[in-house]
Amino acid sequence: MIVRALTFALLALIPWLMSCDRGAAGGTGSESGTEGTGKRLKIAVIPKGTTHEFWKAVHAGAAKASQELDVDIVWKGPLKEDDLKQQIDLVQSFTAQRVDGILLAPLNEKALAKAVKDASRFKIPVVVIDSALKGKHHVSFVATDNRQAGKLAGQRMAKLLDGKGKVIVLRYQEGSASTANREQGFLEAINAHGGIEVVSDNQYGGATTESAFTAAESLLIAKQAMGGGVNGVFCPNESTTFGMLLAFRKLGLAGKLALVGFDASDKLIKALAEKHITALVLQDPFTMGYLGVKTMVSHLRGKPVEKVIDTGSQLVDFANMNKPEIKRLLKPDLKKWLGE
Repeated sequence: MIVRALTFALLALIPWLMSCDRGAAGGTGSESGTEGTGKRLKIAVIPKGTTHEFWKAVHAGAAKASQELDVDIVWKGPLKEDDLKQQIDLVQSFTAQRVDGILLAPLNEKALAKAVKDASRFKIPVVVIDSALKGKHHVSFVATDNRQAGKLAGQRMAKLLDGKGKVIVLRYQEGSASTANREQGFLEAINAHGGIEVVSDNQYGGATTESAFTAAESLLIAKQAMGGGVNGVFCPNESTTFGMLLAFRKLGLAGKLALVGFDASDKLIKALAEKHITALVLQDPFTMGYLGVKTMVSHLRGKPVEKVIDTGSQLVDFANMNKPEIKRLLKPDLKKWLGE
């Protein structure tokens, strides 16, 4: 019983000790970085997942910035983009390790808010990337203007359909602010055209290609896509786009219906070249990782940072996919920074 009581007492003291120690070190000013203490900055980068090509590009951009600024990054995220518990645990773990800062792409705009607030209490700043987070406890948000990117997709779809037809939206997953904003932007652009009917916008593909394929196939069959019941489909991220592509191919619809997707991978680029995908909205994940780390380091070194930084978006199709500025987004140089 005595041992147990002492354990609880020590645990209760940890937050106070962390706060005092970080306060002495100066958690957000120049004293917290190399300029004041001589300590090398250590920044944790927590993506939504680690398997999609998008996150590899974010990692490469973060690695470039870390080398240029002479700081260390620790890259660690959930294997799958639906492991919310693991991502919360990672934020809490890095907070307990007292890293100098955390770069976070939150899986859920509400569920990560408390962990970020706790990090802020211990004077560990958080820069949010990719997907918005509720609350005011992060120092900056570095991401695509996702609503505007969704509008790009909707405007292209309306043009492809000549302002009339039936459209499906296969959503990603509930709680993901980035994809929800893309879906909203797409629907806003489509609804500006009275001749286009959205026949489904309440189905979710989930975090993996497998779940997206299953949802896509069921949706296409239910809406009689093979018999003219669907003219175009929008998917808001890499996994839903690829899952829908697989369903198109299985059902003999590839190249027959308009498919506007999001993000890029080798398989999606190949499908674009084959005209099985009509268009993709590209983000700039390399720049997102790069500016995310740069923003964090500027903040830690006492420099002012912008609250919101837009990393831009671009629409690619068969006609412009080989232009140099587009190829840079389609195939960022990962090997140089990640050794891949």
